Amino acid sequence: MLKYTEEHEWLNIENGVATVGITAYAVEQLGDLVFVELPEVGASFAKGGDAATVESVKAASEVYCPLDGEITEINEAITADPSLVNSDPQGAGWFFKLKLKNISDVDALLDEAAYKELTA
Repeated sequence: MLKYTEEHEWLNIENGVATVGITAYAVEQLGDLVFVELPEVGASFAKGGDAATVESVKAASEVYCPLDGEITEINEAITADPSLVNSDPQGAGWFFKLKLKNISDVDALLDEAAYKELTA
């Protein structure tokens, strides 16, 4: 199940775990990424908490935790090569996996149509 936040994160949810990254729209706004800092595995975040940081040639920006949960995995490949986020933001450029504290919170997120409307 694919969902989006108004802060331009995407979530692909399977079995109570969300793979999280930033959308192609966010990447377009940021420009070429030169640095990514990811959270620690095992860290817990509340919805809206600063989970990761990205820096581009244009600006630095926070990546917010989309829902309450615990980080179960991070994508080390994007810290070594931030351009993966630019080339494949919703594939190889994912940021972290989040074990959701409450799966019903997903219902409050945007579906693809609502996200497209937000970014139009």
